[in-house]
Amino acid sequence: MEIEVQQRLVHNIYKIMRDRKLTQVAVAGYMGTTPSQFSRILKGEVKLQLEHIANLAIGLSMREIDIFTYPDKYVRSNDIQEPFEAILQLKLQKETKEQVLKLVFGDNNIEIFNK
Repeated sequence: MEIEVQQRLVHNIYKIMRDRKLTQVAVAGYMGTTPSQFSRILKGEVKLQLEHIANLAIGLSMREIDIFTYPDKYVRSNDIQEPFEAILQLKLQKETKEQVLKLVFGDNNIEIFNK
């Protein structure tokens, strides 16, 4: 990786650590490296490997690209979906209706819906 990319990734990893309140030891563990090796990566003494980024992404439940673009998330335009609202209407017999309401709202709220 080029120096600029390395520096950008290290900067993003610092931001991730800060935002998620992670220690260097924890991040080193996610990356599959030792804390001392990770410290050297942060100082720019050792090159960050793509394997480190992949391991970190897995450990933090992120995508690799999101580490490169952090704090922004990389989203392709065809992945963007407009929010939508759906209304579900069920026709139930009285006994079934009471069972469903009890399941969803608990015992205390059945009286509200039966009025």
